Amino acid sequence: MSKGFIDVVLGLQWGDEGKGKIADFLTPTYDVVARFQGGPNAGHSLEMNGKKHVLNTIPSGIFHKNCLNLIGNGVVMDPVRLMEEIRRTEEAGADVKNNLYISRKANLILPTHKLLDAASEKHKGDKKIGSTLRGIGPTYRDKYGRSGVRAGDMFDPEFKQKYQKAIERHLALMNHLNFDDFDLESLENEFFNAVDALKQYKFVDSEYFINDLINQGKKILAEGAQGSMLDIDFGSYPFVTSSNTISGGMTVGLGVAPKHVRSVKGIFKAYCTRVGSGPFPSELDDDIGEQLRKKGHEFGATTGRPRRCGWLDLVALKYAVMLSGVDELIMMKSDVLSGFDKVLVGTGYKDKSGNTLDTIPYDFVSAGFEAVYTEHEGWHDDLTVVRDEKDFPQSFSNYISWLEAEVGVPIKVISLGPDRVQTVVRG
Repeated sequence: MSKGFIDVVLGLQWGDEGKGKIADFLTPTYDVVARFQGGPNAGHSLEMNGKKHVLNTIPSGIFHKNCLNLIGNGVVMDPVRLMEEIRRTEEAGADVKNNLYISRKANLILPTHKLLDAASEKHKGDKKIGSTLRGIGPTYRDKYGRSGVRAGDMFDPEFKQKYQKAIERHLALMNHLNFDDFDLESLENEFFNAVDALKQYKFVDSEYFINDLINQGKKILAEGAQGSMLDIDFGSYPFVTSSNTISGGMTVGLGVAPKHVRSVKGIFKAYCTRVGSGPFPSELDDDIGEQLRKKGHEFGATTGRPRRCGWLDLVALKYAVMLSGVDELIMMKSDVLSGFDKVLVGTGYKDKSGNTLDTIPYDFVSAGFEAVYTEHEGWHDDLTVVRDEKDFPQSFSNYISWLEAEVGVPIKVISLGPDRVQTVVRG
């Protein structure tokens, strides 16, 4: 029997690149889809037959009946939100009971983690990070502080004692931050009801589970959340998420060796968006930015927050490609750019002294860079109805070829709308 392998699919910008649609589109060629980091701050949107489904923690292969789905050890998991998502997904026809597996080593988001998130943002005032307030950061902080509560602990007779110890620590922190605007009792009732319901599902020692699948010859798609520029180490720190979103995060987020990776697929939008605070050199705070937002429906799938919009940032894209060793690119939402006479791409950064850089420096956040642009001829055709690249307008084909030459990686898939069928695979 031939050995199995892992392909990694991840976002190369500041999140919201369209990973859910692509993971769902790719799933028929895989046996397993596995999430390796992040939590319910992710909002992976899938559209099938005109109906939209949003997944936050469940991997994007859940609607394929012959595909196993694994929530890996690197994920942080909110029992309340996960049970809401499971019920919603089951109502939509997915067989969650049989096809979802959850790592016992995934850390749990407790009610007070979400309260700590709110307390911390309030305390920071104008310097707030722009957190989704889902408790992600505080949960990862407990994980790395070696005081986290994990999914496997739910089956421990002393679970409530472990829970209480964590809660007391969190309450002391909130007291220090003068934060007391909450009703913990109702949050706890909701939490423990969700824990009881969640225990009916399949929990596994996920590192053994996934390595056994590889040894059985299974093809695995490892699905990242958020985006490369939000990586805790390499993103626009401190305006980042709390996990490693680049391809290297997959090995520790699933417990597999790098030698099992066959390829890395990187997803990017034909323009850029960002949610929350942090640098965004190619941001358009004007009518064009508003056009992109409205035409691209740039509002958070999970939070509903309007996204900041701007032209494609090639410096950041090349950086993300380098960090993850991307083998092939997937370009999303090119259809949103239809109708512009000129399409701009940021190819450098100019600092306050007028110097131009083409790399991401250590002081990226504080330097106040502005993008330096290269201009391209736009296109006015409706790309949403195109199903073959031979029907692309010439200016769009030229744009694709230029991007491939600049980044040095082929663009293999182009998405031209939210539905599965609005996807062109290039030879």
